[in-house]
Amino acid sequence: MEFFENISRWMKDHPISSNILKYLIWAVFILLTIAFLRRLLRKKLPDSAIRYKSQKAVEVLGYILLVIVTISFFTGSIKDFALAIGLLTAGITITLQELILSVAGSFYIFFVGVYKPGDRIEINGIKGDVIDVDSIYTTMMEIGQWVSSDNYSGRIVKLSNAFVFKGPVYNYSKDFPFVWDEFNLPIRYDSDIELAKTIVVQIASETLSEYVSQSIAEWQQVVNKYYIENAQVEPTLAITMTDNWIQFNLRYIVDFKKRRLTKHLLNELIGTAIQKTNGKVQLASMTVEIVRVPSMVVKQEEDPHSGVINS
Repeated sequence: MEFFENISRWMKDHPISSNILKYLIWAVFILLTIAFLRRLLRKKLPDSAIRYKSQKAVEVLGYILLVIVTISFFTGSIKDFALAIGLLTAGITITLQELILSVAGSFYIFFVGVYKPGDRIEINGIKGDVIDVDSIYTTMMEIGQWVSSDNYSGRIVKLSNAFVFKGPVYNYSKDFPFVWDEFNLPIRYDSDIELAKTIVVQIASETLSEYVSQSIAEWQQVVNKYYIENAQVEPTLAITMTDNWIQFNLRYIVDFKKRRLTKHLLNELIGTAIQKTNGKVQLASMTVEIVRVPSMVVKQEEDPHSGVINS
């Protein structure tokens, strides 16, 4: 009892220190509660998407509560919350501009749904798969750079959420998890062009049939949601006459995560089918034909004094 009486007397004699101590106790309590709830949700929720969103919701609500407690302790009344927020914002807007934009960006990303963990995006010239979005940073597994196509580079990139306000955000998977891809195939002029067209179109249609059937329904939802015209999702072949060969351009739709694998498979199957035509269809390569070599006349004269022949 005497111990508690001493504490009570000390708190009355030192009101400022007492308020600071109370605030620290509340702050530690809130932070520990956030950590406990996050750990509990991580163990109890089996679905990774729901678990991630629940943990983020607990974290955001906890930090909001911590801000309210901080303002109420240092202003003396929760009624002064709006005034304190205004004064605080006016004082730190310039010095903490990037931080404020990052926090605002996190709310924008969360409520508008710009992207979420699992999406493949490109922002500020960096492309990768989103693996985490917190109150300040977006964390991505980087794609590209020194590796070709859509392979992981192995680097984990942390990017400020403020960048969602500073430039375009390219989302490869939101609403429509497919992308269009293409490649060119050079065919010699003396080949059987109709046979070549049949081979390319048939292999593309058979290989990509699953993507086409899945993307039709997905694309219809995009058309209904946005002001956009309908598009052809079946493989298309365009032919261009060049100086050296007939160029086949195959355009097709593919899952955004399987672009490289699908292109490899199409090239392999088409190449094998062309080889089986026994020369009826031949791939072209760059050749240089010399049409004419100009003739040169060399005139020789003998110097009468030295006897040397000059050209």
